Amino acid sequence: MPQNDESQTVITVLGLPGSVRAGSYTRRAVEVALAGAEAAGARTVLFDPAKHELPFAYDSKAAYNANVISMRKAVRSADGLILGTPEYHGGISGVIKNALDLMGFDEFEGKMIGLVGVSGGAMGAHDALNTLRTIGRALHAWVVPAQAAVPQAWDVFGDDGGMTDPALEARLKGVGQEVARFARLHKCEEAMKFMDAWEKAAPNPGGVRD
Repeated sequence: MPQNDESQTVITVLGLPGSVRAGSYTRRAVEVALAGAEAAGARTVLFDPAKHELPFAYDSKAAYNANVISMRKAVRSADGLILGTPEYHGGISGVIKNALDLMGFDEFEGKMIGLVGVSGGAMGAHDALNTLRTIGRALHAWVVPAQAAVPQAWDVFGDDGGMTDPALEARLKGVGQEVARFARLHKCEEAMKFMDAWEKAAPNPGGVRD
């Protein structure tokens, strides 16, 4: 239900990484973005497909296991989402596509979505992010202008769990902050303030590194 006071509006931002690989760079990138959302005052949750095995999407909801039900409930309860994907052959991962196919309008309509992508190459994950942006619109979600593409991910994340590129770390956190900001505005009754902030948001910087 819309609330009047933006400063008192409590929001939840959920991260969904599209990788089940141990030590996944995608998961680490999503976690950095969630840290940005948390710094902006959001409650954050990570739904990790590596710990919640999901079946292939099937027409019958009767085939959904407890993990699918848990994921759908968690996404439906969130005000904003961080979707992360590695770029494979110019597209999104099968993990994130399958997770999205197991959900629909009930989970995504009206939600704020931020996008992060990682790749092993120098060009970043722009094609994958463009695909995710299209999917987000098809699900009737609001895909925020900011997004972050992490090129050569193997060289960006250190063994200690931190990042070696402060500017890229700030960009990832900025995605989370923008999701939290717009989710909060969208949840309160100040609709015109939300629209004004949306229209004045910086154009998507893509993956250009400072």
